[in-house]
Amino acid sequence: MNFFFNLRGTFVKQIAEDRPVAEAAMSPPRRSSSSHGDRTSTENLQKNNSSNSGVILDISTLKMAEVDSEVPPLPPRYRFRDLLLGDQTFQNDDRYQEEYSMDSTNAQVQVEFYVNENTFKERLKLFFIKNQRSSLRIRLFNFSLKILTCALYILRVSLDNPKDTPCPMCQNNSLTNTTETPGEIKWGYIFWVNRRVPVWAIQVTVALISFLETMLITYLSYKGNIWEQIFQISFILEMINTVPFIITIFWPPLRNIFVPVFLNCWLAKGALENMINDFHRAIQRTHSAMFNQVFILICTLLCLVFTGACGIQHLERAGKELSLFDSFYFCIVTFSTVGYGDVTPQIWPSQLLVVILICVALVVLPLQFEELAYLWMESQKLGGNYSRHRAQTEKHVVLCVSSLKIDLLMDFLNEFYAHPRLQDYYVVILCPTEIDIQVRRILQIPLWSQRVIYLQGSALKDQDLMRAKMDDAEACFILSSRNEVDRTAADHQTILRAWAAKDFAPNCPLYVQILKPENKFHVKFADHVVCEEEFKYAMLALNCVCPATSTLVTLLVHTSRGQEGQLSPEQWQRTYGRCSGNEVYHIRLCDSKFFGEYDGKSFTYASFHAHKKYGVCLIGVKREDNKSIMLNPGPRHIMAATDTCYYINITKEENSAFIFKQEEKHNKGLPVTGLYDAPSRLPVHSIIASMGTVAIDLQNPDPPEESSKLTLPTENGAGSRRPSIAPVLEIADSSAILPCDLLSDQSEDETNQSDEEGSVGSDFVKGYPPNSPYIGSSPTLCHLLPQKAPFCCLRLDKGCTHNSFEDAKAYGFKNKLIIVSAEMAGNGLYNFIVPLRAYYRPRKELNPIVLLLDYPPDNHFLEAICCFPMVYFMAGTIDNLDNLLQCGIIYADNLVVVDKESTMSAEEDYMADAKTIVNVQTMFRLFPSLSIITELTHPSNMRFMQFRAKDCYSLALSKLEKIERDKGSNLAFMFRLPFAAGRVFSISMLDTLLYQSFVKDYMIAIARLLLGLDTTPGSGYLCAMKITEEDLWIRTYGRLFQKLCSSSAEIPIGIYRTESHMFSTSEASSV
Repeated sequence: MNFFFNLRGTFVKQIAEDRPVAEAAMSPPRRSSSSHGDRTSTENLQKNNSSNSGVILDISTLKMAEVDSEVPPLPPRYRFRDLLLGDQTFQNDDRYQEEYSMDSTNAQVQVEFYVNENTFKERLKLFFIKNQRSSLRIRLFNFSLKILTCALYILRVSLDNPKDTPCPMCQNNSLTNTTETPGEIKWGYIFWVNRRVPVWAIQVTVALISFLETMLITYLSYKGNIWEQIFQISFILEMINTVPFIITIFWPPLRNIFVPVFLNCWLAKGALENMINDFHRAIQRTHSAMFNQVFILICTLLCLVFTGACGIQHLERAGKELSLFDSFYFCIVTFSTVGYGDVTPQIWPSQLLVVILICVALVVLPLQFEELAYLWMESQKLGGNYSRHRAQTEKHVVLCVSSLKIDLLMDFLNEFYAHPRLQDYYVVILCPTEIDIQVRRILQIPLWSQRVIYLQGSALKDQDLMRAKMDDAEACFILSSRNEVDRTAADHQTILRAWAAKDFAPNCPLYVQILKPENKFHVKFADHVVCEEEFKYAMLALNCVCPATSTLVTLLVHTSRGQEGQLSPEQWQRTYGRCSGNEVYHIRLCDSKFFGEYDGKSFTYASFHAHKKYGVCLIGVKREDNKSIMLNPGPRHIMAATDTCYYINITKEENSAFIFKQEEKHNKGLPVTGLYDAPSRLPVHSIIASMGTVAIDLQNPDPPEESSKLTLPTENGAGSRRPSIAPVLEIADSSAILPCDLLSDQSEDETNQSDEEGSVGSDFVKGYPPNSPYIGSSPTLCHLLPQKAPFCCLRLDKGCTHNSFEDAKAYGFKNKLIIVSAEMAGNGLYNFIVPLRAYYRPRKELNPIVLLLDYPPDNHFLEAICCFPMVYFMAGTIDNLDNLLQCGIIYADNLVVVDKESTMSAEEDYMADAKTIVNVQTMFRLFPSLSIITELTHPSNMRFMQFRAKDCYSLALSKLEKIERDKGSNLAFMFRLPFAAGRVFSISMLDTLLYQSFVKDYMIAIARLLLGLDTTPGSGYLCAMKITEEDLWIRTYGRLFQKLCSSSAEIPIGIYRTESHMFSTSEASSV
């Protein structure tokens, strides 16, 4: 079937007073039989529009004819080539002859294209020069001829005997009859050689072919200057080595004249270089300039040695006869500057040749060595290539960054190679900037030099992606530059890199880091995406209600063996260091020894007994037919053999050994494992007193009172006997399972509260926020206002027509405030509010949120937050005491200081946090009881938080940090009190989350569920409860686990212990 593309013109008549009528029509050269009908319809159109002014096109008068009626079917013999070039048989068809004979102007003219390339010269030029494959064959043939001539020269020398050399100019045609005097140079031996007839015939044939080829190439390459062509060195050498042989055809006495055929090695060198260039052009592959320069240098050295050996051997025929090997030996000794002196030239012509060769070598070789050294230095900057052979035999990943800092590199390498399965992987770094000095030193360490390859290049260039062998990579990590002043521009660069990588290697998994949440949907196609501001603000928000959430998540996403602090004299440091090795792992229930026996049991039962028996904490599960992970689905979920279990442990089950040495303890019902199963010198109350428990609660809008979770049982609680705890049921009683109605308003803070407390939150409703500030935000059920608050009511420091309050004191909030200090109201700040207004937060415990912003927010952001209750903003900074007092800092429980974008970059990298640290230190002095949560750019600066110059305990922690860093710990800063208490956080600590997802593809999903960024039906959430002195009857962490599982189906996952002031001096010193 043939399709015709027609450009149909339309006649348009324009009537104006001062403008002529313009008619235009375009039609195909070959008109169909309906062309006259089209002309008639066009004329009618012009007549109908003659009474109108302007340009009018009446579509109703145009008729669309059927294609079959306009274009006749093509004959079977008609081909596409004939359609382009014309076919006389088709043109002579009677139908077309009749039409074209009506008008002589319609006679068809055949047009030929590219006639300039049809000449004989152009065809020869195309074959010999322009065409890559044919010119490659010509150059290969020419190279073979030059090598053949050099081989024939060596053959002639090996068969030559100077005493038998004929001399047609001498008496008796021989040099043997000439008289010899001592020291006389026998010039006849230099100009005449003994060339046998077969060798002469072959040399003449080769010379004739080379001469004709040279003249043809010179003719085809002629560009108007004949002298430029003649005085080329290659042309002169060709003439020297070919013309004498051609002359000997016509003048036989000259057949034994000496011709320096060995000079053809230089022509062979040029032909080989051109041949390699043509070869790489033909196969569409490029070779490095380094390879090309090394190749040229080697060829130059070989040509110099070969020329010197052949020249000296020939000239010494007139003096002390040297063999070709002896002259070759002399050249090697001379060019290597050794100079033994056992073989030396004896006559001045050969000595002159040695001088000339040495001068040439002193000029040519240093230039080429300099070029080689320059290319080597440049290749060190660019990093060379990752070889195709290595890419096909070894596994590698590509790391794309805008600029590579030493901290970023070490975090990536330490986390990536911490997994045993990745020890044989290579890391190829693709960065557009020149390698930093510190990074270069790190990469020269033997530990990394054999596994890390740095390439300078851009991810937007296919050549650089090809150098990194992106299409063969196991994964590609694309990281944003968070230290840029314009973070939006940094995201745009990341997006383009991700698009380029996906376009070049569609099958390569992408791991992308995005800074701002509004740009996340551009890289939705990536396999794993981590949005920095989403995680940052959600983590800072949870730090206000669940203390040290940032520390908990940071320790979970860092790979560690739990060996930090084991030599410390303090108990809490040893326990804290050992438990820092806990990570999240997964395994199928049917393949697990930890959980295999709980098939058909409830999730809560499996979690408790797995912790009691093996010391592992089961936190989540995923059905085989469901892609969503559920954290603590509770007793409603019955475990199945195909379920995937997610648990927290020091190591995964596959690397664990099971040794049953405490069978008697099991029979007695004593807890075998737990955080405090080791003997302790401390009393029981010092182990649990003043600590908080971080737990994963059920997704239940009707949680019981927190005070009732650890209520002392009335039975068996008298006397010295330890109170008993209700067992965890295998399958929960259906009557005890509370209905899960997310939109119900029957929460405990509404049904069981006084009228005074009922005023707090009585007007709130549950629903999804109507306005999202950016595309891609996950909908979360929240406490909302029945009606949106006016924008004027959101301003804390200014009254309006609806209220006259001008500071936080006037509002009279019943709960403590949460103040957030940020530079501007970005879309990420929305994720700070959502977790604090989530539906599972008790209404009476909602804290008012005050946004202290350097720049007032825009209406777009206010539209997104006006639906949340008790959310206000005011313009101000933390270094202004009046602003702090006006926003209610004396009524606040938490102050969150967000790192400002404008201070993230400084002349000295680690000085970017200077202003933030000093301001926070000032507030720490002014308001010592205030909990200040600070975000820093560099984690190493956290040692300056709450700095006390003369505090011996802080100095001891500093020494411990240095010891752990020297041991190679990835978490050397973990013992700093501000980090352990959750008072300081750096977003760079979460970079390992993206790296760890290469091995654990579920880590990002679990982290988002923990932080409340995503919600899954049936999944739990993160909460915290305080353990007071009245709860000390629980005694151990294992009993606490059982109590929470049996009473409220909560899964404890961590302990946050504060300093206790209730003990004596001797006891407190050992805590």
